[in-house]
Amino acid sequence: MPKRTSKRSSKSKAIKPPKTADPVPRLRKALARRTKGELIDVLVEFARDDRAVLRRLTARFELQTPPKELLVLTRQAIADATAFDERDINHNFSYDYEAYDQVQKNLRRLIEQGQLRPAMKLSLELMAEGSYQVEMSDEGLMADNIEACFRPVLKALRAGDLPAVELIAWCAKMLKADRVGFICDQELRTLRQQFEASRSS
Repeated sequence: MPKRTSKRSSKSKAIKPPKTADPVPRLRKALARRTKGELIDVLVEFARDDRAVLRRLTARFELQTPPKELLVLTRQAIADATAFDERDINHNFSYDYEAYDQVQKNLRRLIEQGQLRPAMKLSLELMAEGSYQVEMSDEGLMADNIEACFRPVLKALRAGDLPAVELIAWCAKMLKADRVGFICDQELRTLRQQFEASRSS
């Protein structure tokens, strides 16, 4: 007698994903029972332990930051934005785009406070570290974020009155610091040519 073979149905039953509980309503109720002082203490504690939280709170409440402190915060944001794990080289690794947004905002704030030269110096640091990050990634997706950070500085330089020789030197340093050779390169070359023309006229 031929052996009977059991045939499994080719149609597999669709497995419904488990429902995920939303803890936010419970959290809201728990927070509502706390005093204002307790909530402030918790936020400050989180901000002290997590720079991303600190950046969000600073931006949300539009804190007025002295220039010296703003320089420190911008340098730290540059470090956060350009950080990556060397084990992920040649991959499209994740990066802190919120930190890049903070760098752009801080550079704009420095310019508004009359700190154009410090903003130029920080831009050089960002070019060196940011272009290295682009070079080490697969597709350099963060290049657009880096260029966005430079635009307020480039705009201020066009409208400013710094000596042409200083601006020409800065453009040259920016181009030299670019490890990939395409980050704002056209804007920087055009700007340098304009300064050179104004210097010779």
